[in-house]
Amino acid sequence: MSIKISLIGAGSAVFSLALIRDLCLTTNLQDSLICFMDIDQTRLDTAHELCRRYAQELGVSLRFQKTLDRREALQDADFVVNTALAAGHQRLEEGWAVAAQHGYRFGGSLHIMHDEAFWINYYQFRLFESIIEDILTICPKAYHLLVANPVFAAVTHLGRKYPEARLVGLCHGFSMVYHIAKVLGLDREHLSFEIPGVNHFVWLTKLYHNGQDALPLLEKWVRDQAQTYWESAAPSDGLGPKACDLYRRFGAFPIGDTGTVGGGSWGEEYHRDDETERHWHEDPDRWWTKHINWTRQVVLDMQALAANPAAKLTDTIKPEFSGEVMVPMIEALACDTSRVLIGNVPNTRDFVPGIPRHIGVEIPLLVSKHGLQGVATDGLPPELTARVLRDYVAPVETEIAAYTQGSKRLLLEMIMMDGQTRSYSQAVAMLDAILALPYHEDMRAHYR
Repeated sequence: MSIKISLIGAGSAVFSLALIRDLCLTTNLQDSLICFMDIDQTRLDTAHELCRRYAQELGVSLRFQKTLDRREALQDADFVVNTALAAGHQRLEEGWAVAAQHGYRFGGSLHIMHDEAFWINYYQFRLFESIIEDILTICPKAYHLLVANPVFAAVTHLGRKYPEARLVGLCHGFSMVYHIAKVLGLDREHLSFEIPGVNHFVWLTKLYHNGQDALPLLEKWVRDQAQTYWESAAPSDGLGPKACDLYRRFGAFPIGDTGTVGGGSWGEEYHRDDETERHWHEDPDRWWTKHINWTRQVVLDMQALAANPAAKLTDTIKPEFSGEVMVPMIEALACDTSRVLIGNVPNTRDFVPGIPRHIGVEIPLLVSKHGLQGVATDGLPPELTARVLRDYVAPVETEIAAYTQGSKRLLLEMIMMDGQTRSYSQAVAMLDAILALPYHEDMRAHYR
């Protein structure tokens, strides 16, 4: 089937290559037009060249365009995949350095010391609003697949402001369930599960293999084999001591970024100081350093490959499905290959009981030519419902209100909710120091 997929923020080579690799392996979507759009010419050229050559090596019929003009990219688009980051990693790291000077540390800081920091989210909110407004003007029937962070806050905010948009947020964090299955010796092809919550706070509450309840196997592994696993596991592992302790405490297993560093490392009690982190085999500083360095190296590696026309790309980038949800969702919508996929949508029909209906939730979606139909879950244990309302819903609601009202006072209230905030004066000093950075002039004017 021939459709047009527009990739906004195409300079993100990791997502661009994941998209193209999966498209190359999806027969139903051959002959599609892929339009790359980015504001950085060098990164745009790199992603376009790599993906064009990759499809050529595999002998796949895909058509490619590239442009610096977003409105041109959206013309006649059937699907818009948004991976864009408005403020780069350097600004993120510089903000972290300022926050660290004011007593903030990685781990338990859900809105400051991770990649959904408020000084990044401000620019993301502005960008996301402008993209969705262009979509509603130029290609209003297109599905908008939001892959860029902050998925939870953006689906909540955009879902309210633009209810007519065909918006879904995607995150691959849930796929950690397949790693659990591998450790337990279970075949992923015969696996079914329920992992409700909000993005970066989702919990495995049901696990079946060949129709049989597999949670007792996980319980047995935690009791009898986890200690041996930890001896060779890297710090901040998704099956590490912290994750298993959370499982013991709440009766559901934290999945993906819920308790690991990518989502801010909930909960704060495991990260109060270096000694506590050593006890729980946690090292978020090391994790973030490794992640940022890896991201930069990928960019350099991709640029080197693109500059070498003799390089055989499939030797480096194996033609295997990436595990990302983007292409399976596009195929299901475009070709009516009905399947259940994990996505983020507003909780309009109590898909996750106990979470307000206007909040974005991460749930199973039945995806087909008929669109995206949310599948109701049994929700979270009561203790976790209380925690998600306190630690995720309340701060994000406050951040959205601060952004929409341009209120510095509300932004400060959101900072006061962060797990690493110890005093009002600490929060004020950190906020003022972040806003004082020279490139935040627009943000200073916005938050009055």
